[in-house]
Amino acid sequence: MTNEDIIARALKNTGIAALNEMQQAVLDVGTTKDLLLLSPTGSGKTLAFLLPLLTTLTDEVKKIQALIIAPSRELAIQIETVFRSLGAGYKVNCCYGGHPLRIESKSLEYPPTVLIGTPGRILDHLERGNIQLDGVKTWILDEFDKSLELGFLDEMKKIAAHLPGVRRRVLTSATAAVEVPGFVGMRKPIRLSFLKENKEVKGLTLRVVKSPVKDKLETLYKLLGELKGGSALIFCNYRETVERVCDYLTKMGVENGCFHGGMEQLERERALAYFRNGSITVFVSTDLASRGLDIAEVKHVIHYHLPVNEEAYVHRNGRTARMHAEGIAYLILNETETVPEYVTREPEEFFLPEVTKKPIVPEWKTIVINRGKRDKLSKKDVVGFLFQKGQLDKADLGIVEIKESCAFAAVKREKVKGLLARIRDEKIKNMRAKFV
Repeated sequence: MTNEDIIARALKNTGIAALNEMQQAVLDVGTTKDLLLLSPTGSGKTLAFLLPLLTTLTDEVKKIQALIIAPSRELAIQIETVFRSLGAGYKVNCCYGGHPLRIESKSLEYPPTVLIGTPGRILDHLERGNIQLDGVKTWILDEFDKSLELGFLDEMKKIAAHLPGVRRRVLTSATAAVEVPGFVGMRKPIRLSFLKENKEVKGLTLRVVKSPVKDKLETLYKLLGELKGGSALIFCNYRETVERVCDYLTKMGVENGCFHGGMEQLERERALAYFRNGSITVFVSTDLASRGLDIAEVKHVIHYHLPVNEEAYVHRNGRTARMHAEGIAYLILNETETVPEYVTREPEEFFLPEVTKKPIVPEWKTIVINRGKRDKLSKKDVVGFLFQKGQLDKADLGIVEIKESCAFAAVKREKVKGLLARIRDEKIKNMRAKFV
């Protein structure tokens, strides 16, 4: 099979009709030279570096042939999901903290063709002797600057020392201010940049909302009531603030998602799944959510805390107004704060009405099934079950996601009570399960 055939088959499996400009440029570079790829979050970098990789893999070598390092668990999982969607048939493993080490070690007994993971967990497996990387020919560092920013320098250096046979290195980033560390060993890389020089995104409206008191909670609640149910991503600088904001919104009856690095992996996956499927439209996070997460277009970005620097500001705003879409970013300022100097465009002031509106309740609600990938449950199984046993119409079922130990299905809110009553004692794929 030619390289063109391999790419065509992969694209057919994903249902993608055509590549964007950046993805085509990466494909045109080939697989013989090192590559530094600079492109915005959400532009399709994952597919861009995976398609050429497919043409280098072979069934004849029973070793790990490609290693992909990502700074966060969510990004690692996202890369694995995209790779599987290509339908190439090669074994792939994804390793990350918060995932049972025992399960990963068992799966690694038979080496995957492609290994994906976070720096700390990959190094852990290396030091335990669970993996050997002497067969790796391609090393991909996705959002590599974020890995360095998160303090993974030592881990990445040690991993590099176990890669004697690497022929090609691919580094990606969503920011232009990057310096390639020497330990990576890049040799005259091709540099492709698709970052816009203008930091202010076209299609982005910037607004200032003034809080009359230092504590911004009440102002945030009033602002959410003006968003007409549109998705809102709220950025805080500290984990403790994320928790405090989420607790307050929950007390006020606003369904919301909480996301930061100190949470258990299942909690993080659940929050992301609910936000993706529309069961929650308010998502509160640290800057962990500004890059490398599989989140669809967000209508509103809210800076509850001012970004720590210009780079953080740009990445946060990059979650909205992508491609040809429009979005709004809000800066909530109390009486002691001013608009940062790096905000080059004068924001308009958004005045909140005296009468506070209650934020709109999402039209979707998620039901959780305590069966998942480890039980060989597929998306098709869940959809068929909910249509047949649950008697749902197509319009009543939204996004379905299958995780390792559970499944999430978005259902129209008014249909949930009847659905749960109908499926309570039913088996799914001949298995007893809990539906909540």
